[in-house]
Amino acid sequence: MSKIFVSPSILSADFANLERDIKLVEDAGADWIHVDVMDGHFVPNITIGVPVVKSIRKITDLPLDVHLMIENPQKYIKPFAQAGADILTFHYEAVMAYNIPNIINEIHNNKMRAGISIKPKMPVQVLDSFLNIVDMVLIMTVEPGFGGQKFMQDCAEKIKYIRQKAPDIIIQVDGGINAETAKVCKDFGANSLVAGSYIYKSDDIKKAIDSLR
Repeated sequence: MSKIFVSPSILSADFANLERDIKLVEDAGADWIHVDVMDGHFVPNITIGVPVVKSIRKITDLPLDVHLMIENPQKYIKPFAQAGADILTFHYEAVMAYNIPNIINEIHNNKMRAGISIKPKMPVQVLDSFLNIVDMVLIMTVEPGFGGQKFMQDCAEKIKYIRQKAPDIIIQVDGGINAETAKVCKDFGANSLVAGSYIYKSDDIKKAIDSLR
């Protein structure tokens, strides 16, 4: 198995102490910082946007792994690139399928890695024609929109399908990830794990991050 990239989700951090909480996971060995961007339309919750990413960029050298749970993601590619995002993931459900190659191309043209994500109810086969042009697939193992939900094992099964179709792609998993569910996902072929509550609510952040690997 290739390196496992652990990407702590700042959705579970203390927003009044964001710099402190990012440094905590950075010092504990995190590979990336996962930033959940929600617009209150595509998902029911509203979180942070471009200005916060710009602020975070100033306090960490870790790659910023930005997950857009928003409508019209194409509109925000350049702003997030300028703010300092390194990986930009958008949702299959938020765009027209025929436009996906253009969106991926635009992300690449803005010097970022491109990720595509699907919600739990979406069949994984819809991604088939994009696996040769995208850098990462994000499999949601909870309904996107809120942290702290229970892991959906049947969604994790999609990892096996993607790994078989695209042996070299990064497969990220987000939702209910802890030491036990991380093992399930890694066994299926995932090599990037997003965890929020499990890391930030742990008594020992380094131990939590290490346990995911």
